[in-house]
Amino acid sequence: MATSPLAQPTLIGERVTLRPLRDSDRARLREILAEPGVAHWWGSGGADRAVAELFDRGLHVAFAVQAGGELIGSIQYSEESDPDYRHAGIDIFLDSAHRGQGLGPDALRTLARHLLADRGHHRLTIDPATSNGRAIAAYLRVGFKPVGVMRAYERGPDGSFHDNLLLDLLDGELR
Repeated sequence: MATSPLAQPTLIGERVTLRPLRDSDRARLREILAEPGVAHWWGSGGADRAVAELFDRGLHVAFAVQAGGELIGSIQYSEESDPDYRHAGIDIFLDSAHRGQGLGPDALRTLARHLLADRGHHRLTIDPATSNGRAIAAYLRVGFKPVGVMRAYERGPDGSFHDNLLLDLLDGELR
């Protein structure tokens, strides 16, 4: 169950703002997704496909991540609406110049608060590549806990499948 684009809120974190995507964001998001340090983790489809998917509101709800008024990446979520399995999955990318400054964890906390308090989820998931230590460290800092390795889960840009680490965060665990 995706949020209507008209109803999608702007979320304010300590240092970032998460706002609805605009068509004018496409070029900058493509530029970020084409950076080698981002493209390496973002799948085999390339930057053009990734940008198109960000704007496909049937797949998920995506936000622009802004810091100091500058578009620095995107964070998105998808929801499982079956009441017996209800939860949300999150994914995020930031441009290389803004990593290591605590902006990713701030964006994650901001979206997590919204999903837990406003969207009514009790559990959130995220699933980085097992080799993406920087991302995993950021997710752990926010309160996500490792659940297990999903073997040969995702095809990488090199065409081979690689393992991903499933992490989750339950309501009350956000740091």
